[in-house]
Amino acid sequence: MKFGDVVTAVASLVVISILYDSALLAVSVPMIMIRWGTVVAGILSILVASLIVGYLFAVKIQEESRRGAIGRIVVLSTVVLTFFTMALLANPLASPAIKESLDSMFSTSGWTNYDWFVVMVMVVALEAVIALVFGFIGLYASLMLRKPKKT
Repeated sequence: MKFGDVVTAVASLVVISILYDSALLAVSVPMIMIRWGTVVAGILSILVASLIVGYLFAVKIQEESRRGAIGRIVVLSTVVLTFFTMALLANPLASPAIKESLDSMFSTSGWTNYDWFVVMVMVVALEAVIALVFGFIGLYASLMLRKPKKT
């Protein structure tokens, strides 16, 4: 798989994941009112996006070693999604919503800067682990769904 193909696959995965995540957050979370709705939406969006991208790029991925191509796509997409998560957390408009949800989850008197730093690092690390694990699962499963044609 050439570098341009990897970049195209990663761009497709990130765009599909963000769009699907936005749709899930807009539709399902307010209706279901799940406390962990954002995490579930993130997991589903990465899994569905990697299934779609793996199915679309199956021929290119199977040209060479599957693990190497899947690894490059998953690692690069995890880096991009991690930067996207950090950009969302740095948004000043999101801070009051984050503070309100943290105050409702944990009954503490106040959050110090260290508390904020630790929570944000844990959120970014959780996003990276979710993107790595479910991206690999989705890409590998989609390759099993689309077998190469025998000539």
